[in-house]
Amino acid sequence: MTVKSKISQLNQRNEKIDSTLRPQCWEDYVGQERVKKNLGIIIEAAKKRKEVPEHLLFYGGSGLGKTSLVYLIAKEMGVDIRITSGPALEKVGDLAAILTNLQEGNILFIDECHRVNRLIEEYLYPAMEDFKLHIILGKGPMAKIMELNLPHFTLIGATTRLALLSPPLRNRFGATFQLNFYQIEDIGKIITRSAKILGLEIEKEAIKVIANSSRFTPRIANRLLKRVRDFAQVKNQDKITLALAEESLSFLDIDQKGLEKGDRFLLEAIIKKFQGGPVGLRSLAAATYEEEDTILDIYEPYLMQLGFIERTPQGRMATKLAYEYLKMKWPNTQSSLV
Repeated sequence: MTVKSKISQLNQRNEKIDSTLRPQCWEDYVGQERVKKNLGIIIEAAKKRKEVPEHLLFYGGSGLGKTSLVYLIAKEMGVDIRITSGPALEKVGDLAAILTNLQEGNILFIDECHRVNRLIEEYLYPAMEDFKLHIILGKGPMAKIMELNLPHFTLIGATTRLALLSPPLRNRFGATFQLNFYQIEDIGKIITRSAKILGLEIEKEAIKVIANSSRFTPRIANRLLKRVRDFAQVKNQDKITLALAEESLSFLDIDQKGLEKGDRFLLEAIIKKFQGGPVGLRSLAAATYEEEDTILDIYEPYLMQLGFIERTPQGRMATKLAYEYLKMKWPNTQSSLV
């Protein structure tokens, strides 16, 4: 067997494991109670009217369960789901091929929908409102518009950057839901369920340590659990203990609050290079050799959730909590932001 085929098999195995850990019913989906209740009403009402649910938009950080919700909605409605992403829709033909192959009642899921090309958006509007696809044939004075009727479907969009979604597209969704960071208790329940599915024996204290390092995000919690499982197997241990979990996370350079090397480097840059701030995003990106989008999407949301960073009109500032956590002296000249 070639190296390429081995890697392909490994990737398929990992994808199968991730799919197994995905909630299979509403009871398995922990957290986001308000969102689940509202979705339940929308789905039940659509069933009673014998119609497709309205178009839905989910937004929130990566790994908070947007895709899992889409699968649960499709399962509840008993329909098939077609999955694509904003960057994958490069040409109008790409969108037309997907729309014309939908069946009545299908769900079309567009991940990263804020990255859909603006030209393609124009073709989405009549498809979402009137279930029609307008295709322009030819150019110039001889151009003609061909109208195709589409089956009734539900478009579900997911985005991590709601502000980048154009207002015309955003306003065509019947309901918009924000997914928030999870409570530690809920993360613990998710880890317990995942450990059971993976056939792992794990101590309660080990679950707590992994949950505290999960950045309040289910996907990260499951990823850390699988990495700790790797350490347990290498060390020939049948049970994930507190000591093993702590050793594994330390080896991965993840501290007790889930901060990684990049998070600490960002905080230290604000404190040491910019005297605690305020500092603009562009300057901060240049000082840390990070892309601005990486700071906005990966580092900043969690650091703000912990209260380590505060955004002001002048820029980002490190809070007193950040100084204390990094064991640095809080400057007397700087007023507390906590």
